[in-house]
Amino acid sequence: MPEEDYLEIDCKHGKGIAAVVCCHHVASEVAVGFIEISTVPKDLQAWCYACEFFFLEENDKTEKFLKFNKAELVCEQCYAELKDVHQVLD
Repeated sequence: MPEEDYLEIDCKHGKGIAAVVCCHHVASEVAVGFIEISTVPKDLQAWCYACEFFFLEENDKTEKFLKFNKAELVCEQCYAELKDVHQVLD
């Protein structure tokens, strides 16, 4: 995907490429897991373990799943910070 196709967002870090995370990443200060759901560089999307379980149970991004996930836009730097907080390493 060309760079100009990415959505930009303004946040406390200034302008950056927009990323998508679940509401649980934003709301929780304890690690809830961090599953990246895109393999395309700069297409930053992730959700937590609970969202992964819910997605697998629903077998799709159903309306019920979307209400549970409540995706939020953050900048790429916020995404990296959330990844550091929520990624569970073995």
